[in-house]
Amino acid sequence: MIERYSTPEMAALWTEEAKMAAWLEVEIAVCEAWVELGEIPAEALEEIKAKAAFDVARVQEIEETTQHDVIAFLTNVAEHVGDASKYIHFGMTSSDMLDTALALQLKRAGALLTTQTRELGRVLQRRSLEHRDTVMIGRSHGVHAEPITFGMVLGLWAFEVKRGLERLERATAQVAVGKISGAVGTYATIDPRVEQLVTARLGLGYEPVSTQVVQRDRHAEFLAALALLATTIEKIAVQIRHYQRTEVLEAEEYFSPGQKGSSAMPHKRNPIISERLAGQARVIRGNMVAAFEDVALWHERDISHSSVERVILPDSTVLLHYMLKKATSLIDRLLVYPEAMAANLERSFGLVYSQRVLLELVRSGLLREAAYQLVQRNAMRAWEEKRSFKELLLADAEVTGRLSPAAVEALFEPGYHLRNMGAIFARVEDLEW
Repeated sequence: MIERYSTPEMAALWTEEAKMAAWLEVEIAVCEAWVELGEIPAEALEEIKAKAAFDVARVQEIEETTQHDVIAFLTNVAEHVGDASKYIHFGMTSSDMLDTALALQLKRAGALLTTQTRELGRVLQRRSLEHRDTVMIGRSHGVHAEPITFGMVLGLWAFEVKRGLERLERATAQVAVGKISGAVGTYATIDPRVEQLVTARLGLGYEPVSTQVVQRDRHAEFLAALALLATTIEKIAVQIRHYQRTEVLEAEEYFSPGQKGSSAMPHKRNPIISERLAGQARVIRGNMVAAFEDVALWHERDISHSSVERVILPDSTVLLHYMLKKATSLIDRLLVYPEAMAANLERSFGLVYSQRVLLELVRSGLLREAAYQLVQRNAMRAWEEKRSFKELLLADAEVTGRLSPAAVEALFEPGYHLRNMGAIFARVEDLEW
């Protein structure tokens, strides 16, 4: 696991202790199902439940000889249970236990991720409403376009996180599926009712038709949901990195007392969290590709997926949980500079109002193409001569022949562009987490 970038609650789900505890949980649930169906005596179950235990170090010691982790585990459990252990793993194959226990771990990991995703969404929603009237320039291709508000940017992010949450919930339900169907999924040595009883007891679904394993398209979908959510966080982080550029400085990461930005340059305040999040998203996307490679196994099963999943499932859930927490803190403490936004809005000489001028000239009766050429001619002069676009328009006889000076002046108000923002923020307010 990626220990430096982990959270204790998520990391705890993926320890050897936690993994084997899930294994034992499945094995006992199967024994309970067999008792319910009259296959093994109730007294044996009571003895198993009273004595069943394992020691990770002992399991690993046995595995040195067996070269099989499940057999080593069952051997160690039998050392604790004694004679009643003959009923443990009755009729099962290793993957019955492994995949069902993995489903338990992934369901629990998914629950932690959904909880933290909701928290990120709430923070984005709150800050969006806080900045609903913080006017700034909207950009396309990185170039000034037309006025928006910073609240709108945050609201857009909130809705994308909401979609990520919904995908994550669906994918967690898809991957929270067990199977207790025997060596090739035929139930040859185990009653199908055992599978239904066990998965119901554990709060899981069950694979309607399985091979020796739960089918890995489920795990690929789960990793895809994680990768998309990580990519949304990266998208937010990349935007914040732009806002923090010295030439822009419309927003920046919180800089704590005692924090240092550079070993060489004491003045530096760098967007280190945003850069970290952007890089970490690449790891989860790479893991997603590995999960897709795991879907195509030979016939009823091989173990080429197993070694991959021991890395990508813990690492991806641990890392995304960390990313979600960091992103939540980043947005919650983000420093926003409305004055800089207002100043930047004026840096393009009023050109951001060119569409309004264009439409007003069309309303005056001018053909659109002619109006476009007239506006663009003045716009290019404003760029090249670094002059006020409005003043150039007021000095252009072709423009003033159609629009009065007062009409031209009225076109240079940001309020026009923001007059329908209420509809957007009503949607933001209605977001439920």
